[in-house]
Amino acid sequence: MKFIHTSDWHVGRQFHNVSLLDDQRYVLEQLIDYIRRESVDALIIAGDIYDRSVPPASAVQLLDEVLNTICNDLEVPVIMIPGNHDGAERLRFGSRQLSRAGLHIIGELTQITEPVILQGKAGPVCFYGIPYNDPESVRNHFGVDVSTHDQAHAFLVEQIKAAASDQTPNVLISHCFIDGAEASESERPLSIGGADRVNYEPFADFDYVALGHLHSPQYKGKEHIRYSGSILKYSFSEQRQQKGVTLIELDVDGLKSTAHLDLQPQRDMRTIEGELKTILAQGETDPNNDDYLLIRLTDRHAILDPIGKLREVYPNVLHLEKPGMLETGERQVNRDKLKRGELEMFRDFFEQVFGSTLTPVQDEAIRHTISLIHKQDGDRA
Repeated sequence: MKFIHTSDWHVGRQFHNVSLLDDQRYVLEQLIDYIRRESVDALIIAGDIYDRSVPPASAVQLLDEVLNTICNDLEVPVIMIPGNHDGAERLRFGSRQLSRAGLHIIGELTQITEPVILQGKAGPVCFYGIPYNDPESVRNHFGVDVSTHDQAHAFLVEQIKAAASDQTPNVLISHCFIDGAEASESERPLSIGGADRVNYEPFADFDYVALGHLHSPQYKGKEHIRYSGSILKYSFSEQRQQKGVTLIELDVDGLKSTAHLDLQPQRDMRTIEGELKTILAQGETDPNNDDYLLIRLTDRHAILDPIGKLREVYPNVLHLEKPGMLETGERQVNRDKLKRGELEMFRDFFEQVFGSTLTPVQDEAIRHTISLIHKQDGDRA
């Protein structure tokens, strides 16, 4: 059997108040192309389908279009579980009826020991899903004494193992944070202080484990225990990650092969560092000037409306840092130095606004005004 493992779509997400819906549509169309090209038997989505529990209507519409193409047009079954961003009750609405159309939503803890059985070329494969949960929900549902995510998750995995057959390959789908795996800034913590971590050892007996939550593609503990990663970069900490989905092939003996299939974004996410003049010149000829950017200016003088100037050549500047304006090291700042700094800043400001430098008379007037202000401040102190 061949299937694609993906997760963390976060449909409807905004980044620095910019909607990423068009970017998500762009890569999801690539996913559909991979499903056609690879002739896969199923698609697995390991949680965080939406970015929030009550998604906007535009996000619901996009997901509906994508799932309709996969399940109805391509006749490829989809198995999904809710993640911590999803509202499980809303996501699983109509799941009994949808399963007849090939959309299987494992959204309740009561379903964890009921596999979705799909037929592959070498025989059937059983897919088990653990929807995102916390210790309290497991404790209340099963009446067991668990106080950590690790204990709760290990308990659920053991319930599945007890029900699973060793006569077929078994795939587990889960949305969790395996201890020691690589995290990114865009992932919402499952709990405070690292208490959300779970051990990988309970997963080892499955033929493949399709994980969601962490946005970096990786495996942890064993090569068959994998995070596919998110479909897009959702923070600047992810700018060096190659996003994609994971193609899995199983045979009667279990895992046969894994492959990473790249997803190319409509707009990349990257950081540019340098002086304003250099960056503006670079932007004039940059073929990828539509990328989402963090600009780090190294200029040490004050600049009027730098982000406005930058957006003339880089329209999607989302964040601006000015480390060149920060003082480094511990310095004793006396009043004379402070006055001189304020004067220099005003000179830069004046030149930015009027395109010319202060005349000697204007310069002396500003110098006198700054001195008066400091004297008044000193008198009030």
